[in-house]
This record gives sequence, C-alpha cells and structure tokens, in this order.
Amino acid sequence: MKEALDHLFAFQSFSRSEAKELLTAMSQGQFNEAQMTAFITTFRMRDIQVEELKGFVDALLELRVPIDFSAYDTIDLCGTGGDKKNTFNISTLTAFVLAGAGHKVAKHGNYGVSSACGSSNVLEHLGYQFTNDLGKLENQIEAAHICFFHAPLFHPAMKAVGPIRRQLGMVTFFNMLGPLVNPAQPHYQLTGVFNRNLARLYHYQFQKTDKQYMIVHSLDGYDEVSLTGPFIAKSPWYEREIYPEDLGLPVLLPEALYGGETVEEAGKIFTNVLQNQGTEAQKQAVLANAALGIQCFYPSWSLTDCVAAARESLDSGRAYQSFTKLIQLSQS
Repeated sequence: MKEALDHLFAFQSFSRSEAKELLTAMSQGQFNEAQMTAFITTFRMRDIQVEELKGFVDALLELRVPIDFSAYDTIDLCGTGGDKKNTFNISTLTAFVLAGAGHKVAKHGNYGVSSACGSSNVLEHLGYQFTNDLGKLENQIEAAHICFFHAPLFHPAMKAVGPIRRQLGMVTFFNMLGPLVNPAQPHYQLTGVFNRNLARLYHYQFQKTDKQYMIVHSLDGYDEVSLTGPFIAKSPWYEREIYPEDLGLPVLLPEALYGGETVEEAGKIFTNVLQNQGTEAQKQAVLANAALGIQCFYPSWSLTDCVAAARESLDSGRAYQSFTKLIQLSQS
C-alpha cells in the first residue's frame, strides 16, 4: 500500500488492472486501517479516472455474492448519494412506483453514510428483513414486483472499509461504485449522480454495455431529479438539459424536499407519500424520477406520458400495495 499511496501523492493514476488488484487486496484485509483511510481520502483530492473506476467495479463484481436474475427484465434505481442535500428517500420511493406500474425492480442500496437515512435504514425501520437467499428474492420480485439487495449481504469485500466510511462520514469513491455493482446487473437503470463529471464517467461506462439507462444530475447539485431547477439527463437515445415544465411539473423549493433528521421522520414521510398523504411537492419529486425510470423501458414515450404512468401507479394505490406485499414477504 505504501507504493500505491506514493503513486497517488505523485498525482499518478492507476490502470484498470492495478485498481482492481488494490481494491481486492484491501477487501482481503491486506492493509491496515490507517493505510485504507489514507487511500480513500486521497481520492477526495482528485477526480477518479475512468480506468480506475472500471478496475474498482471489476473487483467488487468478481467478489460479490452473485444473483442470477436473467429470467427477469429488471431495473435498478440507485443513486450515488453524496449530494449533502438531506432529501427524503426519493429513489427508494421511485422504485415502488415503478413496481406498482408493473416493472420488475431489483433495488440495490445501503445504510446512509453521508446522509441521515439511506434506503437500507428506512426499509429496515419499516419492517423489511434483508436477505441474500435467491428463492426469497425471486418470490418477492414475482409477487411484489420488487426486491431489495442490501449491499453488505452481497459485497462481503466491503466489510473491511465499512467502519472507515462510517467514521469518515463523507462522500468517498465507494459512493460512485454503488450503482455500478448491483449483484444482479440489471438491464435497465436509472442513476442519479452528484456532479457533472460523474455523469460523464457513468455515461462512458454504460455506453460500453447494452443497458437501457438514464443518468440524471440536477444542476444545483442534487443526485436525482429535484425539480428545483433544470437537470441534465444522459441516455442511449439523448443527452439534454430538462426543465420541470418539460415534465408538466412545477419548480419546487429545496425545503420542500427535506427528509428529516431521524429514521423515524424519514419513515413517516416514506409511508405518507406511498399512501398519497404526502405533500404535493414530495409527490411531484417522486413522479419526476419515476417518469425517467419508466422512459428507460419506453424511450419513445414523452416525458409527460411517463409522468402520467407514474401518477397512475401512485394514485391507484398499486405502489403502496407493492410496498406492503414486499414487507410481508420478507417477514415470512
């Protein structure tokens, strides 16, 4: 690790194979905590390079607990986090809206590191029991149209760095890896990122695959469609700047997206939105993100048509039914 740190301190980058080897060695406990902390924090001082990102992804996918979901046409809705905006759990709610609309969702997530409440925090609080049992996950996705992959159960390689990430409490390159290492590697993907450069890196990464994807970044810093202003969207069929009015939705104030300071507050907002008892702003933010997810399946649909499909899922109660069914199945 000393050589690797010297390499970084000299402003040098790693090849894909070198990055893979380093993260593999780190996950196998070959470096001490101080060395790993130095390595992680050094990447806060410069942008990660394309080949480094690929190598880190290679390592985690090779070491993962694999899930064969080839029988299902699934989508993941997993953002990077790290925007420090403390919004409510928009992407997780979006997942249930898509499930309610009839799409199979293989949601990848984890506990919050740089936010008050990540997807794993809120789902666990609301009664979901994590599992990596293939049979149980298949049962969930067939009956509820959604299942949840709690990252630590599928990426044992992350165990060594988990405590360090929690102690640092800030964005690291591991935030960038989350949406790229879904253990089922779904064909469809909506990913929110916290800056323009990362949107470019993801776009480059996904272009080399056959994924149907949408990468979004709100220009005022959100790693999702916030409706607080314009956002950029990158996909196989277009790259464009989109405004809230393009979706037929209003501009929102940042405070309308506040997610609370505790898991209890986050959970209350979560269930309120699914039961159509949330605020109009909360509902509109979820509809906007769900619309971009739906367009991954139907690129020819207009954004307003996609919003309408998302609204039907939420207003009809089907999104909430997917949620209650998932919780019930996880506990049986």
